[in-house]
Amino acid sequence: MSGSSLAEKVVVITGAAGGIGSALCRRLVREGARVVAVDVDGERLAQLARDLGNRAIALQCDIRDPQACCAVIAEARARFGAVDALINNAGISHHSRFADTAPAVVERVMDVNFYGSVNMTRAVLDDVRARRGVIVVVSSVAGFAPLIERAAYAASKHALHGLFETLAAELRPAGVGVVMICPSFVRTEIDARALTATGGVGVPKKRVAGRVSEPDELAEQILRALIARPRRVIPSLVGKLSLALSALAPGLYERLMVRSVARG
Repeated sequence: MSGSSLAEKVVVITGAAGGIGSALCRRLVREGARVVAVDVDGERLAQLARDLGNRAIALQCDIRDPQACCAVIAEARARFGAVDALINNAGISHHSRFADTAPAVVERVMDVNFYGSVNMTRAVLDDVRARRGVIVVVSSVAGFAPLIERAAYAASKHALHGLFETLAAELRPAGVGVVMICPSFVRTEIDARALTATGGVGVPKKRVAGRVSEPDELAEQILRALIARPRRVIPSLVGKLSLALSALAPGLYERLMVRSVARG
């Protein structure tokens, strides 16, 4: 995918039914892209499809299933043609200390956040290589720094960096861009829907550091990244400081993080 315009480009977005994903769909449709909105929540996806109009299709899919991902991409090709870009946005979180967290919770977080992105990327890879396209991965500050009470979440995001930064090196000679987006706190429902230690859904008290971004703001930054293809985007000052501090003074970073949680 070359040039400065996203008009007529086919863009697949996972986790499309709410938050960042929904904002991305709306923004890309306004830009003239052909959007393939993918989510496991069929009801919310249907509402989104009604709002987006005929430049988008909405396809329900559990991205933990590799065959379901391939079927979605086959449908996207049949409707719009080859895929130019994939935005791996779907993700879940949990709120629990590792010692209290059931193994099934760790597995589920990894299945959605990591393997879901792997599955969808495999499904589009031939198209993206042929089109010299781009793969965007919505990671987190937790992709390069620890996050207390989110061990599985942080592990899943670290894993994304290991895989996709390596994939970037492999695909760069073919003209394919791979972009890691690392926001800090964004006003979405991910925390309200976070898993508890035993796998239920709790509504924990939100602990934040710095300014909370709006989904539309992050969507705009991701749209620019689709064109410019930087290797990594860290949108917030808190994210940039976390990267520096966790690398240069990890003990201090840890103490500040623990203190922040204690205040919450």
